[in-house]
Amino acid sequence: MDVNAAVAAAAAIAGVLTGVIAMLAFRWSERDQKRPTRTSLHTDPVLPPGVDTVLSVLRSSAVVLDEADAVVKASSAAYALGLVRGGKLSVDPMLTMARDTRRDGEIRQVELDLPRRGTGRGEALAVSARVAPLGSRLVLLLVEDLTEARRIEAVRRDFVANVSHELKTPVGALSLLSEAVMDASDDPEAVERFAGRMQIEATRLTNLVQELIDLSRVQNDDPLEDAEPVRVDELVAEAIDRCRHQAGTKQITMAAGGTADLHVWGNRGQLAAALGNLVENAVNYSPARTRVGIAARRVNAPGGDHIEVAVTDQGIGISEKDKERVFERFYRVDPARSRATGGTGLGLAIVKHVAASHGGEVTVWSSEGQGSTFTLRLPEAGAARDRAHQHPDLDDEAEGSPDPSPYEPLPAPEVLP
Repeated sequence: MDVNAAVAAAAAIAGVLTGVIAMLAFRWSERDQKRPTRTSLHTDPVLPPGVDTVLSVLRSSAVVLDEADAVVKASSAAYALGLVRGGKLSVDPMLTMARDTRRDGEIRQVELDLPRRGTGRGEALAVSARVAPLGSRLVLLLVEDLTEARRIEAVRRDFVANVSHELKTPVGALSLLSEAVMDASDDPEAVERFAGRMQIEATRLTNLVQELIDLSRVQNDDPLEDAEPVRVDELVAEAIDRCRHQAGTKQITMAAGGTADLHVWGNRGQLAAALGNLVENAVNYSPARTRVGIAARRVNAPGGDHIEVAVTDQGIGISEKDKERVFERFYRVDPARSRATGGTGLGLAIVKHVAASHGGEVTVWSSEGQGSTFTLRLPEAGAARDRAHQHPDLDDEAEGSPDPSPYEPLPAPEVLP
């Protein structure tokens, strides 16, 4: 019995020892798995505290690289610009900068032109890249998109150059004509002829300065601050009166028609200037004894009804390559004809800005040799139209006369003899 008891005790002690050893081995294995290795330190670097939050609020595209040039952190803007692909920085000049900065710790900055993603037109994306060390192992790359800033700067330079050129032409002509007048002081006929030319150039200079002021005003002012319901009939009548003399000189017939009693919401002065520019442009580019038509109508649109005012001429037309540029400042389809008519090249640019600031647009249809149709599309002032129907006196109609139907054409086109 004593032998059996000793054997049982020895077996129990052995079982306990085995369990303790197994438990210790399990704990040791868990601790070993949680211990960071050289590989984990290399593949999963940790950003310094607060850096992740700062990068998330930066407007610039941000990329953080480790010592193996792998991307640790990249903003969504960096992916959108195509800077990061497959977990790697895809722009070689920036990668070279990052390596140099990691080696010597010096901050570097460079401007680059990158190809746009998803376009086959070879358009360049202008960026400014700045690389700086982030701690002892990481490198921070910040990329700023300069494309829009460069475009605006180019537009500004072109505008200044064009203004200088356009102003120089009439000023130079006035200078030469004044000298001619002085030299021909003994010839009354020559003085009268040169004085007439001086008046023409002075008028052209005045018109150019005025249109520059108008363009600046429509670009900087908010037209809806002083917005009011504006009758389209009145805008059309004012545009016809503005061009009556030029049309009469060329025996051009101007006719107004379309839907009556339409209203738009906006700045009356700017809308009148825009429609007047369209009618004046049609008259200037139309041959003698032709017709210019102005018609208004209501069109249905998902966001609310719109008013379209179309100005049609039988002029020289516009080629396909010129249609996209006719609304640019100082662009002329036919420079020689523009000089003869005194055009400044700013009229259609003003129309474009007025339409955009009023929530509308201006479009053009044209065929060379068959004429053009410019369409000014603006949101309708629905509430103003309803008030006009409820209160006929707002339409300046004679007391007791019925309201004209908004779907009937104007009573009769206005025709210049």
